[in-house]
Amino acid sequence: MIEKKKKWKLADFDYSLPEKYIAQYPAKRRDLSKLMVLHRETGKIEHKTFSNLPEYLRRNDLVILNNTKVFPARLYASKDRTDAKVEVFLLRELENDLWEVMVRPARKVRIGNKLMFTKNVYCDVIDNTISGGRVVRFEYNGEDIYNVIDRVGISPLPPYIKRESEPKDKIRYQTVFAEKRGAVAAPTAGLHFTDGLLKRIHAKGAKTSYTTLHIGLGTFRPVQVEDLNRHQMDSEYFEVNPKTALSINETKKKRRRVFAVGTSTVRSLETVAVSGFQVSPKRGWTDKFIYPPYNFKMVDAMITNFHQPKSTLLMMVSAFADRDQIMKAYRVAKKNDYRFLSYGDAMLIL
Repeated sequence: MIEKKKKWKLADFDYSLPEKYIAQYPAKRRDLSKLMVLHRETGKIEHKTFSNLPEYLRRNDLVILNNTKVFPARLYASKDRTDAKVEVFLLRELENDLWEVMVRPARKVRIGNKLMFTKNVYCDVIDNTISGGRVVRFEYNGEDIYNVIDRVGISPLPPYIKRESEPKDKIRYQTVFAEKRGAVAAPTAGLHFTDGLLKRIHAKGAKTSYTTLHIGLGTFRPVQVEDLNRHQMDSEYFEVNPKTALSINETKKKRRRVFAVGTSTVRSLETVAVSGFQVSPKRGWTDKFIYPPYNFKMVDAMITNFHQPKSTLLMMVSAFADRDQIMKAYRVAKKNDYRFLSYGDAMLIL
């Protein structure tokens, strides 16, 4: 939906979000979270449970999910010689055993330092990055680096979840269809799906397909500039494979709908959209920033959570629906005790 040519500013995407609305734990069962259904054409709002989702699907509709897998990216190390404790947050692998990381406290970590995770696992700090991070090289005995990370790492939780990570977060802060490791944050709209719900979607005659987008820390970073044209998104790795591209193109040909699960899936699809409302298979890096007004080429319906004020995620959903509609829906959500952000409830925008 293209809005009138109003020039939106950062302040237009601000709203009050008291801490009591921010979910600190997931719902008891994934598909028992609340589901708000927003009809763009009429502005009608319905209150459902996520397990009701198949009711809104028709035969040959296509549901696309992000199959990225969160890995335990937060590690704790001791500096050699001083034994000072350092937090190391893995951002992305640059090449074999070479990683871009964030360290805390940053002022204590310099080029040439050795950070010890266990007696046999350590990394050497070899460079600084423009964004204030470090480049490190891991040294370890024999094992695959990801086995090492799984053993010594902790699942990172978003900064607005004000508690320590617990063992059950390794399960619940991961989708049931997670497959391709590489994200430091979960594609949270996908957290509501269960194997049983996916079966019910197929029983309805709808189809599912997968893209990959490895979500980085930038997803939590608020926009700092009033002029949205000046905001630069972090690049994130994505893949739309040939099978998914073919499914999308067949769905469009049959004039059925594409349901994108999560803002990360939307970014993947809109990145690979080509003329004539077709997609071509592609992998690479995307820094696509979607904000109003924007003409969506691939996505007919969106499943998403309730997002932070001033976030790029809120701007994207405000481009898909009308910004005033979204702000009204968020007010209604608070009135009806919906839970917000990563472990919160969901919204279906039709």
